[in-house]
Amino acid sequence: MIRRIALAFCVVAGIASAQMAELNQGGPIEVTARDGIEWRQNDQVVIARGAAQAVRGGVTIDADLLLARYRPRGGAPTEPRPPSEGPGGASEIWRLEAEGSVVITTATDRAEGDRAIYDLDQAVMVLTGNNLRLTSPDNVLTARDTVEYWPQRRMAVARGDAVVVTKDDRRVRADVLVAYFREAPTEAAATRPQPTRAAPEASPGSGSNLDRVEAFGRIEIRTPTEVVRGDTGIYTPPNSIARLLGNVRIVRGDNTLTGCEAIVNMDTGISRLVACPNERVRGIIVPGEGQGLPGPGAPTR
Repeated sequence: MIRRIALAFCVVAGIASAQMAELNQGGPIEVTARDGIEWRQNDQVVIARGAAQAVRGGVTIDADLLLARYRPRGGAPTEPRPPSEGPGGASEIWRLEAEGSVVITTATDRAEGDRAIYDLDQAVMVLTGNNLRLTSPDNVLTARDTVEYWPQRRMAVARGDAVVVTKDDRRVRADVLVAYFREAPTEAAATRPQPTRAAPEASPGSGSNLDRVEAFGRIEIRTPTEVVRGDTGIYTPPNSIARLLGNVRIVRGDNTLTGCEAIVNMDTGISRLVACPNERVRGIIVPGEGQGLPGPGAPTR
C-alpha cells in the first residue's frame, strides 16, 4: 500500500526551461512511499522509504529513499503536530536528500543519478553516483563524478569526463564543463507582439536556453568531419561557435593542424586555426585524406 503525506514545506526539486527549476521556490509538496513515511521529531527529519516520490506542480522526484531535513523558521520553536500531518507551522526545510535510483523529471527534462542533495542555504543541488545524466530536448549532459546546479546563478557544473551531446550528435568533452542558461522570458514578454523581421537562419541550440558552455582540461570537440582538442574553451550554442585555446590540435582523417587557438563553426564544420605569437601554424597534410581541411585563414560563418 502506498502511503502519502502532504508537507507544507518551502521546497521543490527539479529541472525546467530545458535545464532545472529553482528548487527553493515556496509551496507544499506531496510525498508518497511504498514502505511508509517516518517523522523523527528529535532529529527534525521526515524519511520516506521504498519507491518514494515527491511531487510539486510539474516536478517529480523518484528515489528509493527521500529525506527532508527541517528546522524552526527564524529560530521559532517547532510546533507539535500529529504524525499523520507531518511538520509545518513555523518550520522550514533546509536540506532535501534522495538516495538510490534517483530520477528528477519535468514535462520536458530528466536528471538521473544514485544520490541527490539540495542545500537550500547554499542554493545548490548536487547529483552523484554512476551514470549521471541530465537530458533536455536539445542536449544530453553526462559526467563521471558530479553534476551541480546553481539556480540563482543559472549555472550547471559537470565534473569528471563531462560530455555534452547535441541532438544532431555534436559532442563537447572536457574534465569540467560549466553551462550557463539564459533567463526564460516572462509570460508578458512572451505574449507581447514582436516587430516583423526576416527569419534568422535556424541552428541547433537556437531554441534552447543554454547560453554558453565553458570547458576546462583535455577538451575534445567532435563534429561529423573532424576532432578539435585544446586546454580551455567556450562553446556558444546560439551561434554554434566554439573557441579553443592552448595546445590546439585539429584532426581530420590523417591530416593534423596545431596552433594556439581554434575557432570552430559546428554548423558548417569550418575551423580557423591561429598561430602562437612569433610562431607558425604547423600541419601534416596527407594527399587524398580529409578533403576540404581548412587552412589557417579559412573563414568562419
